[in-house]
Amino acid sequence: MTDQITYKDAGVDIDTANEFVERIKESVKTTARKEVFSGIGGFGGLFRLNSMAYKNPVLVSSTDGVGTKLKIAQMMDKHDTIGIDLVAMSVNDVVVQGAEPLFFLDYLATGKIELEKSVRIIEGIAEGCRQAGCALLGGETAEMPGFYGPGEYDLAGFCVGIVEMEKIISGAEIKINDQVIGLASSGLHSNGFSLARKALLEKGRFNMTDEVPGLDKTIGMELLEPTKIYVKPLLNLFKKFNIKGLVHVTGGGFYDNIPRVVPRACRCVIRKGTWPVLPVFHLIQQTGNIDEREMFRVFNMGIGMILIVSEKDCQEVLEYLSLMNEKAYWIGTIEKRDDKQEAVILEGK
Repeated sequence: MTDQITYKDAGVDIDTANEFVERIKESVKTTARKEVFSGIGGFGGLFRLNSMAYKNPVLVSSTDGVGTKLKIAQMMDKHDTIGIDLVAMSVNDVVVQGAEPLFFLDYLATGKIELEKSVRIIEGIAEGCRQAGCALLGGETAEMPGFYGPGEYDLAGFCVGIVEMEKIISGAEIKINDQVIGLASSGLHSNGFSLARKALLEKGRFNMTDEVPGLDKTIGMELLEPTKIYVKPLLNLFKKFNIKGLVHVTGGGFYDNIPRVVPRACRCVIRKGTWPVLPVFHLIQQTGNIDEREMFRVFNMGIGMILIVSEKDCQEVLEYLSLMNEKAYWIGTIEKRDDKQEAVILEGK
């Protein structure tokens, strides 16, 4: 008789996976909303939508990951904030449609479940959900030996939100003389890390623990700074003002994201120097000898969210954001666009 083998012998430990689920239950509970009436561990998450609260509800969904920022977390062996990034990338995409994020699901794939590390990742996801006010409704942890190397893992996230049909923010109302407001980012957020790593770690030969003049943190901690979640201040803003357009400044930076909401007859003129570009972007540009246009196409350059409002509302919106302790800046205007002009123009020093 041949020797018997088990799933554990093949690299998948069901007992550890079950213990992992038990360990994260308390963190997940802290994200619950009143519409949730299922616990973690079922075959699906249950969410009772209060349809009576809406006249013509539209569901808004988004899915994303955190890209090669995962490499930094793995190099630093620091996994408690990468989950915030995961949530941020999806909920920020949902809120720019005018929608309130309702619930979030995560997918964690790894070669081997390392219990403490995996718990820290999920705790970060729960923190992101708390910041966004959405429920962590469920998820999947896939143990895939032979597919991921030791210590490697990947993350994906999925968010569903809701908005009244008449309150969808599409950019269709944007017109000439509207004003552009930028909300400060917390750092790189979760985009451009392949270029950042090439500039800083390969060309600049920095280490994760290096301290660089101008940065308040080590290189590694600066790169791992969690993505800012803009959901709550924006939802408050929607109650008082007509926000015509919103841009989540992610992959593609200014040049590729702004045209997604600005009508073809308009161009967005961004005035450089109207906000503080974070020192980490200067370091990346100088170390990598990167062209300015490339920087603004890859990174957020210190502006993580862009709002477009009417000229008459601009100052009041800025003051309201300040009352919510949000760093907000007037950064440009909407002008008429000729056929040969680009949709986004950067002017100034």
